[in-house]
Amino acid sequence: MTIDTVATPQGARATPPFRADHVGSFLRPKFLLDAREQFRTGAIDAAQLRTVEDEAIRGIVKFQEDLGLKGITDGEFRRTYFHIDFLTQLEGVVTKGGIAVSFHSQSGNVDFAPPVMQVTGKVRHTKPIQLADFRFLKSATSGTPKVTIPSPTMLHFRGGRGAISKDAYPDLDAFYADVAAGYADELNSLGAAGCTYVQLDDTNLAYLCDEKMREGARARGDDPDELPRRYARLINAAIAGRPKGMTVCVHLCRGNFKSAWAAEGGYEPVAEVLFNELAVDGYFLEYDDARSGDFAPLRHVPKGKIVVLGLVSTKVGQLESRDDLKRRIDAAAKLVPLEQLCLSPQCGFSSTVHGNDIALESQAAKLRLVVETARDVWGGV
Repeated sequence: MTIDTVATPQGARATPPFRADHVGSFLRPKFLLDAREQFRTGAIDAAQLRTVEDEAIRGIVKFQEDLGLKGITDGEFRRTYFHIDFLTQLEGVVTKGGIAVSFHSQSGNVDFAPPVMQVTGKVRHTKPIQLADFRFLKSATSGTPKVTIPSPTMLHFRGGRGAISKDAYPDLDAFYADVAAGYADELNSLGAAGCTYVQLDDTNLAYLCDEKMREGARARGDDPDELPRRYARLINAAIAGRPKGMTVCVHLCRGNFKSAWAAEGGYEPVAEVLFNELAVDGYFLEYDDARSGDFAPLRHVPKGKIVVLGLVSTKVGQLESRDDLKRRIDAAAKLVPLEQLCLSPQCGFSSTVHGNDIALESQAAKLRLVVETARDVWGGV
């Protein structure tokens, strides 16, 4: 059977991840960006900004529902960065300056220096972080509200040991234990409010597929072969006590800023650990171009786990061919049973407030293509 003929549709999925899914962030509408600037200058207060955010989120929810998507996010419209806004709400985490990272794009290099996170004290979850945002999203959609949060590994990889206070944590095992406990508290607060779908956004496991990034880890005193196992133990500890019925997926990303990326390389260096030691339910994997390598690492995927193939690019406006997508799904299905596969864009459209260099019309066309292809291949979304 080939995917082009779809002789035996597998059907839609009743639980996440869904046959047609997406990573989470969307291009911010101009009226929301204007309100953020007004808030920055003091022209409006936090309550007024939140009212504008609510309006924008209602709009992006309707956009997703109208396309036929089942998993619905708030577009990350309340955030500046996909990770920093969440992590700095943990006690003991601050930002200090920035370290320039060279991102690459089809039009040249882009230098970007996001704030660097530092752990200056004991990491504690002292308040719910996403709870209010989740409750609003849940009230605004009839679909399955999906919460996207940064992977707990984000507190270690970028700065390594040097970014974690030795006074607070002379022993890194205690650091990992506290981070896992904080995440467990957050998941429990979300679960108590009815959240059933959480995605951990992780650049670090993908960065460890890039030899330059691996060398950087060595320079910080880490073993790039051991880090995936250390990170798997951290994530597993964070999600071990998650509420019954909560699906947790991980999204691997090689960088996504203004249509540029920071890393490249196939999944082989982390594949065995990723698929067999990491106790998540599903994987959102970048596969939109040659930067992510071939499908061979998928041979490690065990029965029961779901792989969401990120075959549609959020970095460029050119629309992919539906036939090409079907052929690529067919190729992946030679390594992973078709019923364990889904389809999505490779990343969000706006991992930071700046957004990718892509038009709103292209954003809609890309997601529509994901939905239509999923219906062709599996018989539903």
